[in-house]
Amino acid sequence: MKRAFYVLALCLAPLLAMAELPPWTAPEQRDHPRLGQILETRAGAWIDPVELVDRLASAPYVVVGEKHDNPDHHALQQWLLEQLHARRPQQSLLLEMLVPAQEAKIGDVRAEPDQMDDQTLQRRLDWDAGWPWALYGELLRWGLREPQRLLPANLGRDEILELYRGEAPPMPEYDEDTRSFLQRTIVDAHCGKLPPEQVSSMLAIQYARDQRMAASLSDAPAPALLIAGSFHARRDLGVALHWPEDKTLAVIMLAEAGGELPSAKQADYVWVTPAMPEEDYCEGW
Repeated sequence: MKRAFYVLALCLAPLLAMAELPPWTAPEQRDHPRLGQILETRAGAWIDPVELVDRLASAPYVVVGEKHDNPDHHALQQWLLEQLHARRPQQSLLLEMLVPAQEAKIGDVRAEPDQMDDQTLQRRLDWDAGWPWALYGELLRWGLREPQRLLPANLGRDEILELYRGEAPPMPEYDEDTRSFLQRTIVDAHCGKLPPEQVSSMLAIQYARDQRMAASLSDAPAPALLIAGSFHARRDLGVALHWPEDKTLAVIMLAEAGGELPSAKQADYVWVTPAMPEEDYCEGW
């Protein structure tokens, strides 16, 4: 009887220890019937966050796609990392927001991130203010608390400028449909104001960023998790196009309720969250 109780306790321990999910912050779609649930796209089945952690605990490489301005996406990313780390050490956390020139700076502050205020830590990391510290600061601090865990994933500024100014390289992983879709997306994101030659340059930068993120993740000590924007994370457009065939990759997309959810072609799991208000970024361009 005691043995049976002991075995049951061991089985239940991970569930009992799992932290509560963070409260929602984004204001829209709070009453969506699938809010907080996760779609396993291939089976078309809905699972809860506990089961997602169970499945990802054995995954060597994971990509999580976010909508950059949604605070719930950042809160869920950190919750997921903490739960996975409680199951097994999270060896690597890679961020789109970090570039190679910051790697030495990361090493300099690893021993003392909690002894610095936000302003000092941003300065020491040479943090890009285009990524709001209010959304990313806690994630950075979490990544810095373990030696060698936090790693850059993106291209450096000099590499981007070289691609922008040079002739677009071949992009064999893009078929014609993918290329056309991304070109339209780039034009729309810049309110239709980009000249054609700049569209080609920006497409080359997108391609090279995905290549770099795939290589950085693949080379990182496993289990490794990459956080990136949704287009970089999508299976049909981003990192997965450049992923080594001999390594397993799990793709999770954080998706705002109320819109069309990613398909199995785009992600393995889709976690439904509240939405931020739509903004017209082209107003007054």
